[in-house]
Amino acid sequence: MFRFLKAFGLLTAAAFSAAAVPVHAAGDLLVAPTRVILDGSRGTEVVLNNIGSEPATYRISLEIKRMTAAGGLDEIAEENVTPAERAALDMIVFSPRRVTLPPNQPQVVRVGVRVPEGTPPGEYRAHMLFRAVPDAAAANATEAKPASTGVSIALTPIYGITIPVIVRVGDLGAEAAIGDAWVSEGTDGPAFNFDLSRSGNRSVYGDIEVTRPGVAEPLLVARGIAVYPEVAARTVSLRVPDEVAAKLKGPVRIRYSEDREIGGGTIDEAERVVK
Repeated sequence: MFRFLKAFGLLTAAAFSAAAVPVHAAGDLLVAPTRVILDGSRGTEVVLNNIGSEPATYRISLEIKRMTAAGGLDEIAEENVTPAERAALDMIVFSPRRVTLPPNQPQVVRVGVRVPEGTPPGEYRAHMLFRAVPDAAAANATEAKPASTGVSIALTPIYGITIPVIVRVGDLGAEAAIGDAWVSEGTDGPAFNFDLSRSGNRSVYGDIEVTRPGVAEPLLVARGIAVYPEVAARTVSLRVPDEVAAKLKGPVRIRYSEDREIGGGTIDEAERVVK
């Protein structure tokens, strides 16, 4: 499940001891599952749950995001979408489009797909956005702070989260390969980095496990690492504590495996000497 914080989008996976888990964020909304795949014939459900103490309203919509070589997701304005991205927006259907959730009361969002006859084989993806609707009464009750110009300003935070919704048409396949690996130092602390390339006509998605030769206990585990079809390669960067960064230097084995829910089979595995 994903929990909302005050920022949109996907946060860099953080490593604590042996685990690094990507997290979405915003307020008190939990969303499950965090990724939807439709095969063109059957729909599915996304479950929302408000874990806050007050009712909350969310507006649901679709948007297009493209992966960058750094692994981020850029939001694309509707006038700049490609024909394939437009097809994804047209194929994916869902209901309801607005929900008000009492505390601890789950709500199901039904997600389906309508693939037009003659659609070319491929992977079509949009991102489902759950955006909080500010409470009007609470917003009006917020005390406005007078600015130096004499104009009163009141800021109301708006929370949102997206999950990918993927439609696969035809017989698709993909492979991935692990490239160079290194530890870097940044303003936010050390990070473990490696290059990950993809070939084929669909995305790859799975978990990363980093171990030392002869040691079964992993130094680092990261869940939900994806490479989408719009990029042939990306750099994965995982923040780690100082003590973990020191242990990651030297010879390591990096394993990229399928999601555990579909078997956890190895996608690629490589031995690297990390500097």
